[in-house]
Amino acid sequence: MSLTPEAISQQLDAWREQWPALGVLALLPEAEKAALPVLQSACRERSVTLAGAVFPALIVDDRFVSTGVWLIGFERMPNHFLIPDLGTAAVDKLAQAIKAGRPEGQPTLFLVFDSMQPNVASILHRLHQAIGNCVGYAGVNAGSETFQPMPCLFDATQLVGQGALGLFLPEVSRVAVKHAYPVSKTLMRSTSAQGNRIDRIDNRPAFEVYRDVIAAEYGIALTHENFYDYAVHFPFGLVTAVDVLVRIPVAFNADGSLFCVGEVPPNSMLRLLKAAEAGDEACVTGLAQSLGLPQAGGEPMPLLTFYCAGRRMHLGEAAEREIAHLKALTAAPLVYGALSLGEIDQLEDLSIPRFHNAALVCLSQA
Repeated sequence: MSLTPEAISQQLDAWREQWPALGVLALLPEAEKAALPVLQSACRERSVTLAGAVFPALIVDDRFVSTGVWLIGFERMPNHFLIPDLGTAAVDKLAQAIKAGRPEGQPTLFLVFDSMQPNVASILHRLHQAIGNCVGYAGVNAGSETFQPMPCLFDATQLVGQGALGLFLPEVSRVAVKHAYPVSKTLMRSTSAQGNRIDRIDNRPAFEVYRDVIAAEYGIALTHENFYDYAVHFPFGLVTAVDVLVRIPVAFNADGSLFCVGEVPPNSMLRLLKAAEAGDEACVTGLAQSLGLPQAGGEPMPLLTFYCAGRRMHLGEAAEREIAHLKALTAAPLVYGALSLGEIDQLEDLSIPRFHNAALVCLSQA
């Protein structure tokens, strides 16, 4: 919807008449961030609870748009928290907020991190160790597609960076996360790595190994000059006991080290991935199956979807066709959401959270 004061007021007033305890989750595109005070002021004037985040762009059915705002209304705002500047005490701050706000049952904790937080994967791992299986996990990273620092998490009174937003969604929420990237034959080891920086692979400078594997597997002559043209199409795959997590290289240093979206632990095993081709239906087919949609005899539900910005960069115009196919397969009357800069899911039945790149995150009501 439009971010004009009139449009925002009209929508909030209509919801407030129906839901006196109204709460709103807002997805705001980066190009509209200067208009956030309009939304915050309208919510404060009506005592409407607001939480939200700034993303590179919005999803409106089969289109990516950079104007307007998605407002998701709740009859009563779910328990939630906003933590600015997680810092070195990130796990303790998150654990305290979860313990204080977690409702009864087994809710899904939907987390939104600032994409400038460099260690989301290890935060999630240590958080699970701290609180156990008391919640399920899903989530995304917000922020600027340029990966430049930008406060991107907000409520009705503040806009913060380097933090986390958490919402406890009802138990009836269905969540599915997929990337479906094909895996190459080559197996490598990150013999020296720290956070999201890979220094050496198989005891050689990481860039050299990356270059040589791309040449051997796909016949591409990678150079420092064309690195940004190819890196999004050929990410690393972090090999786990269950599957392979995507790690997209986004920068390099003169010493041959590579920086990825997401951490790569020292001595972890890596494979080179080739991003999905336009028209490949494996990802959206898997999402529809995981969501159990469409349901026979059930009323189709809107599908909240977050789509990796790196995946869109790779697929170009075909990214919108992939979303259109997802809508058709799930029979969703509306696909809505935003571009994300990292995605979160959990190992099924174990509630162990994981951090992805290049994935789609879909949420639907059962």
